[in-house]
Amino acid sequence: QVQLVESGGGLVQAGGSLRLSCAASRRTFRNYAMGWFRQAPGKEREFVVSISWSGGRIDYADSVKGRFTISRDNAKVTVYLQMNNLKPEDTAVYYCAADSTRVGSSPSDIDYWGQGTQVTVSS
Repeated sequence: QVQLVESGGGLVQAGGSLRLSCAASRRTFRNYAMGWFRQAPGKEREFVVSISWSGGRIDYADSVKGRFTISRDNAKVTVYLQMNNLKPEDTAVYYCAADSTRVGSSPSDIDYWGQGTQVTVSS
């Protein structure tokens, strides 16, 4: 059973920072594209950011550009999401995603999901 385990969510004030981590259970995930989606209450799951297996290609949603940074450590089979200058509208459950080809903007094309971690930003 392949697993993606997220950690690092929590409650933070607007303007603050959080760092999310997603650890994969298999070394084969070194060759997977990975990314993050988020889902706020009553809304659809939306794309946040993706990173290719090599780290050579990164795509951000416009809403997080300049504030969020994704990185990966293939030796640890872990991907990180550094979130700075958080806003109340960033409040959501954040899901780690992995795909054998690419992580696009549609959640329907993703091979594996983590269980999600709650991020709450207070105003």
